[in-house]
Amino acid sequence: MKKSAWIVVAILGVIVIGAHYADKATRLPRTSSSVSAAKMDAPGGGKPAPELTLKDLDGKDISLAQYRGKIVLVNFWATWCEPCKVEIPELIELQQKYGAKGFTVLGVAMDDEGRSVVAPFVGKERFDVKGGPSQMNYPIVIGNDAAADKFGGLIGYPTSVLISRDGKQIKSITGLITYEDISKAIESQL
Repeated sequence: MKKSAWIVVAILGVIVIGAHYADKATRLPRTSSSVSAAKMDAPGGGKPAPELTLKDLDGKDISLAQYRGKIVLVNFWATWCEPCKVEIPELIELQQKYGAKGFTVLGVAMDDEGRSVVAPFVGKERFDVKGGPSQMNYPIVIGNDAAADKFGGLIGYPTSVLISRDGKQIKSITGLITYEDISKAIESQL
C-alpha cells in the first residue's frame, strides 16, 4: 500500500474511534424497566415538555399543548432512515392498541426537503402490521432543528420521547424502541 493510502486508513480509524467515544459520552444511560416504571409513577417526575408548534401535512398548525391530557410518544424520524422504517409498524400497532385509551404517537418528520418528500411517503408507504398492510395511522408534522433543540437535540434517528398526560417528559429513547419496553411505559401512564 502506498503511504497516502495508510494515511487515509489512519484518519478513518481516528474518526471511527472518535465517533464511538462521542456517542458513548452523549448517550443517555439505559435503565431497567422496573426502575423506569418506578420513576414514571413518581408524582411530578420528569421535566416539562417544551412548547412546540409545527405544521402537519396539510399545512395546519399542530401544537404539543393540544395533546395535553393524552400520553404522547413524540417520534423524530426521517423517510430515508432505515431504522425509522423498521420501527413504524410498531408505532402503528401502539396507536391501534392504545389510541382509544388517550394515547397518540406524534411523528416529527425531520427530512430536509420537508412536506414535498414526507407527504408522498406517508400517502404511499404501507407497513406489515399483524400480517397485513397498514398506513401510518398517527399525526405527522414537519420538524426542524429548532424543534429537536427544544428536546435537547438529537444524536440520531429515530429518537422518541414519551410525555405524560400532565405534560412531563418521562422517557427518552435514542434508536429503535422496544415494543415491550415502550408498551410497559405507556401502560404505566394509563
